[in-house]
Amino acid sequence: MRDWLRQPPIIIVDGHGAVLRDAAGREYLDANSSIWTNLHGHAHPKINAAIARQLKKIAHSSALGFANEPASLLAQKLIVSAGRGRAASPAPRLARVFFSDDGSTAMEVALKLAFQFALRAGRSRSPKFLCLDSAYHGDTIGAVSLGHIDLFHRSYAGLLFQSDKVMSPYCYRCPFNRTKPERADAREYRRCHWECVGKVEQKFAARKKRGDPFAAFVFEPLMQGAAGLIPQPSGWLARVAEIARGHGAQLIADEVMTSLGRAAAGATSLLACHQENVHPDYAAIAKGLTGGYLPLAAMLTTSEVFEAFLGEYDEFKTFFHGHSFTGNQLGAAAALASLEILESPACLAARRSLEKILRDELKTLWPLEHVGDIRQVGLVAGVELVKNWKTREPWPLRDQAGIRVCAAMARRGVLTRPVGNVIVIMPPYCTSAAQARTIIRVLRESIIETLGIKAP
Repeated sequence: MRDWLRQPPIIIVDGHGAVLRDAAGREYLDANSSIWTNLHGHAHPKINAAIARQLKKIAHSSALGFANEPASLLAQKLIVSAGRGRAASPAPRLARVFFSDDGSTAMEVALKLAFQFALRAGRSRSPKFLCLDSAYHGDTIGAVSLGHIDLFHRSYAGLLFQSDKVMSPYCYRCPFNRTKPERADAREYRRCHWECVGKVEQKFAARKKRGDPFAAFVFEPLMQGAAGLIPQPSGWLARVAEIARGHGAQLIADEVMTSLGRAAAGATSLLACHQENVHPDYAAIAKGLTGGYLPLAAMLTTSEVFEAFLGEYDEFKTFFHGHSFTGNQLGAAAALASLEILESPACLAARRSLEKILRDELKTLWPLEHVGDIRQVGLVAGVELVKNWKTREPWPLRDQAGIRVCAAMARRGVLTRPVGNVIVIMPPYCTSAAQARTIIRVLRESIIETLGIKAP
């Protein structure tokens, strides 16, 4: 905070497409989609029009005992879209929607439902959750309890309930990796025996042996975001999901960042976990749900879970949880317009094209000696900065390597925010080829300037 107070912030006053403008009239490319939320660009005419139409009717009315048209239509749309990724299997079908405000509150909904369901279904006497190391699922207390990033979460330890963790498949820093660092367009981690999957099996088996199996396994599919943009190798999620199912645990997919075409840019399915044919019992969707316009989140679950909360009034089996702005009409109207854009052939083609352009341009960073790893899943990319690529020695956080590189990028007209020493590249889907190339060129120049190295 002291660093932040030392100089005035960039004050954003305007935005169109992938471009932001500050109070001084300077323009910037939005290279992280305004903290991972903006899908189609700023001031999109279709979303603007949808909100304007809804404003002529009503902005908000309570969902506590009432319903409204935009939220009902959105719930139906989400269920239909989520069903497109289903295989012909007995996997659970997402059929119910609970609206909330953001990703953290969506995860709170999933957490509370899973806890109560495990008790009511007789699956656990004291429901516990298994999460990934370096997990981040939001800033509310339940979501923080599922998190395992000490830097973020240690301060609140006295407020939290305990969840267990298992190693994440961080291939670049895998303790079992026997391959020496290589300079290549794509790293191969040979001699992998899926030890990380074995660790998951061990955790579930140990808990089951104690006679009280885990109620649910919580994960971000395909890529962990705040952990440092850690991608999961192909097949990992399918394997660990099968293990969890085999031990009677439900699956909670934190799709807050990964859904809506972000991690699965070329897919037509709503959820990223469908890329691995994984069908969760709970899926949290937020961030880009309204196209980055308004706070709105959705937690999708199954009819089986929903029915566990049905009963006569005096049984008090209802789900005691709610939000003042649940199912907000303006947010729902924006989300419906955003989903219509998302599912259009033009948007699908644009996502596939942008994914390829970013992949090609990111290759130009491999020769830089302080680039340790480049990780891309769909339209999410992270560039990990290191002191020495041969040893993978990280920059100490106190050196602020990532922060300084992003500051240099801002001076060149590109805005993004690091996760530690990992530079995040996550532009809106409307970003042009020229704009994408500019983003990576500016990143390259900023690394060279900031870390004191010479261009090869």
